[in-house]
Amino acid sequence: MPLDAPSGLETRPISAEEFPAFLKVLFDAFGDELRDDECEIESLVFEPERSLAVFDEDAIVGTAAIFSRELTVPGAVTPVAAVTLVSVAPTHRRRGLLTSLMRHQLTELHENEREPVAALWASEAAIYGRFGYGPAARGARLTARTPRLRMRPGTGRGTGRMRQVELDQARADLSAVYEQLRPVTVGWLSRNGSWWDYRLWDPEHRRRGGTALRVAVYDEPDAGVTGYVVYNIKSDWAASEPDNEVRIRELAAATPEAHAGTWAFVTELDLVRKLTARNRPLDEPLQLLLADPFAVELTAVDNLWVRVVDVGRALAARTYAQEIDVVLEVTDEFCPWNEGRWRLSGGPKGAACSRTGDVADIALSGTELGTAFLGGTSLAALAVAGRVDERHDGAVAAMSRAFAHDREPWCPEVF
Repeated sequence: MPLDAPSGLETRPISAEEFPAFLKVLFDAFGDELRDDECEIESLVFEPERSLAVFDEDAIVGTAAIFSRELTVPGAVTPVAAVTLVSVAPTHRRRGLLTSLMRHQLTELHENEREPVAALWASEAAIYGRFGYGPAARGARLTARTPRLRMRPGTGRGTGRMRQVELDQARADLSAVYEQLRPVTVGWLSRNGSWWDYRLWDPEHRRRGGTALRVAVYDEPDAGVTGYVVYNIKSDWAASEPDNEVRIRELAAATPEAHAGTWAFVTELDLVRKLTARNRPLDEPLQLLLADPFAVELTAVDNLWVRVVDVGRALAARTYAQEIDVVLEVTDEFCPWNEGRWRLSGGPKGAACSRTGDVADIALSGTELGTAFLGGTSLAALAVAGRVDERHDGAVAAMSRAFAHDREPWCPEVF
């Protein structure tokens, strides 16, 4: 049945046959060119029944979709509505289409008791706060000149060795390492076979002048493959010497030895003078392996944005670093079902969150809950910014400690 839409327009899910037209609106809005192979790879992970399109007569003028995935949160793995493919045709801007699409998505999630949280990557940081999304994870753009990247004396690379593997033969090794890390690495997403195809897709027009993707794995004698790096190289030559650049698509390691060995492999490649990675964790441990930790330049960028869809189910879906019993007064104009007072009680083994009539200890909006949900940004910092109101002395500090996590949350892939 058609959904409510701005006056004169219709909003509904699309069929598989309408997908190319749907995708073209998105690519046009982002200033990109849609190719046949783009349609083919996107269709591998697209879920038509979870799409929304705004139609002006027969033309699609707005798009949005959800991927059904899982997200690692502190102490647990929970279903997440991975919001994606959001666009509005330039002919229909400033008419409320984006607001309507966001409202449709969140209302459907709530009314059907689907995923308790939604997450997305923002094309522009100022857009999604209007709909209650908060910047829950940060990433970093990494750059370095490789001649400066010398490992600290005594850095243990273990007894493992690096092996080059053909990309089409590397899937099992990469997946095994990823699945070892995913349940305990906050911000990581589930990947089935189609998602590995999507992640490793490597068309020439997306290489930015670099080679095809290459894969190297760290192989330990008793444990097998415990680390990997996916990368390419952009060739460049100065007047008298090579100035090649190694670009990291993804690097993961399940042991300290694999971490040291894999980074050593990348930093010591012959003829390479520059290393870049467009998305690494803000607390990148490479710095701690180096004799000169400041040889690595990290520029902080936004990463995953999180929206608490249902306060009760979302806050009960994760664990907490210490025991907590706190009453939250939540305001949420965009998702009014979240408004009111909620008692959150729990700790490292689990939590419960339900409505209460008790006096509030802390007042905040749904946006602040999303920002703090993964344990990156602290409630104490939000309070200093005037975005959290403490009603009971010590409540903010206690809640900040409970929400905290041992590493910066970070998502390694854009979806």
